[in-house]
Amino acid sequence: MPESSSTAPVPDAPSAGTPAVFRERLWPNVWIWIIAAGISGAGILVFAPISMVAGYTAAGGLFTIIAVLLVLSTPTILVTSDALTVGRATIERRFVGDAAAFHGKDATAQRGTRLNGLAYLCIRGWIDPVVRIEITDPSDRTPYWLTSSRRPEELTAALSRK
Repeated sequence: MPESSSTAPVPDAPSAGTPAVFRERLWPNVWIWIIAAGISGAGILVFAPISMVAGYTAAGGLFTIIAVLLVLSTPTILVTSDALTVGRATIERRFVGDAAAFHGKDATAQRGTRLNGLAYLCIRGWIDPVVRIEITDPSDRTPYWLTSSRRPEELTAALSRK
C-alpha cells in the first residue's frame, strides 16, 4: 500500500479540525442488492425440505451477512487540505499530482490495457467512471492511484485545488 516518505506520519483519518473538501462513499448499486437478495433466497430452497421457517430464517441470515459484508467493504474517498484518502490508503496532498477523469471506453482501458501493474487500485465494478491520480513522491514506486468515482469531475476539481 502506498505511503508517503515524509518523516511525519500521515494519520489514518484527517483530524477533526480539517474540513473535507470532497467525500464520497462507493456504495453498491441497486442491482448488487438485488443479487444479494437472490443469493439469500437460495437459503429458502436449501432449507425448505426441513421446514419453511428454517428456509426463511436461513434466507434472512444470509442476507444479513451479505449486507454487513457489503457495507463494511464500502470504501470512502476523502480529500482534505492536508491529505487524500482512498479506501485504506492515505497520502499527503503535497505528493498528489495531476488527476484525470475517464468515462466509458477510456475508463475501461485505464482499468485494463493502460493499467500500470504498480498502481494502487480502488475499483468497484458497478461504478464505470474512474479517476487517475498521479503520485509525485520520489521514494514511492506507485506511479498513480486509480479509483472508481460516481462524481469524477468533482473529485478532480477538489484535487486541483491546493
